[in-house]
Amino acid sequence: MEIVTHLINDTIEFYKWTLTIADKRVEKWPLMDNPLPTLAISTSYLLFLWLGPKYMKNREPFQLRKTLIVYNFSMVFLNFFIFKELFMAARSAQYSYICQPVDYSDDPNEVRVAGALWWYFISKGIEYLDTVFFILRKKFNQVTFLHVYHHCSMFTLWWIGIKWVAGGQSFFGAHMNALIHVLMYLYYGLASCGPKIQKYLWWKKYLTIIQMVQFHVTIGHTALSLYVNCDFPHWMHYSLICYAITFIVLFGNFYYQTYRRQQPARRDASSSSSKAGKAVSNGSLNGLSRAANGAPPKDDYLFS
Repeated sequence: MEIVTHLINDTIEFYKWTLTIADKRVEKWPLMDNPLPTLAISTSYLLFLWLGPKYMKNREPFQLRKTLIVYNFSMVFLNFFIFKELFMAARSAQYSYICQPVDYSDDPNEVRVAGALWWYFISKGIEYLDTVFFILRKKFNQVTFLHVYHHCSMFTLWWIGIKWVAGGQSFFGAHMNALIHVLMYLYYGLASCGPKIQKYLWWKKYLTIIQMVQFHVTIGHTALSLYVNCDFPHWMHYSLICYAITFIVLFGNFYYQTYRRQQPARRDASSSSSKAGKAVSNGSLNGLSRAANGAPPKDDYLFS
């Protein structure tokens, strides 16, 4: 018991020490005073993952079409705003894309970068609504480990990023990810508009490819930063590389399961459909056409 007490006390003392090197500019911003509000939101999210399906078990799914359209296009505008702010502020501050230490001064451009990164952190909390909408629509199969891991870890970990390094190298991944989310939520918004629009959304799988490219770029950029010994916390660089690798594995598995593994099944379905068509043309129906063509389309709203 004494060991546990010492461990708790040491942890508290370490946290107090870290606060002495935290970014003073952001300490009074919403959610940034201490980690408890962020942890409470993430805990509530995980609790909803457990209670939400139980609540919806014997209820009809909500349609939420108009809500999804408004939500998705609002996220397009928010992420575009974040990308624009980060890009313009970094350009004005003459940021380097190879090595950019954090400037904790009150320079307007640096504060603008910090503000955009804070909005990026907030956007990750808003994205919890993706999961809420899945559950309310009873799309439980969409709430995968990848989906939950991605959403919960991004919001929680970016609190650390804003608290200690709201600037410098942090801008690179955030402004790249914000731009990708513009494309993603644009896709989701268009998909929410119904079948008339969905038939033009042939580029769904390329969103996953772009995301995987993003993670490889992140690893390369971070490794380069370590190589040139950039004045940025090295432990954050190593952690980011490990974090990106987990996403490469998970998104790679998602891509394989969704697009590669299903190709033989699709060819079989196409062959069955052709046979069914011949049967119908001869005046008989053997049931294959319903199985091949009558299945409900897969939901286009996947994850973010």
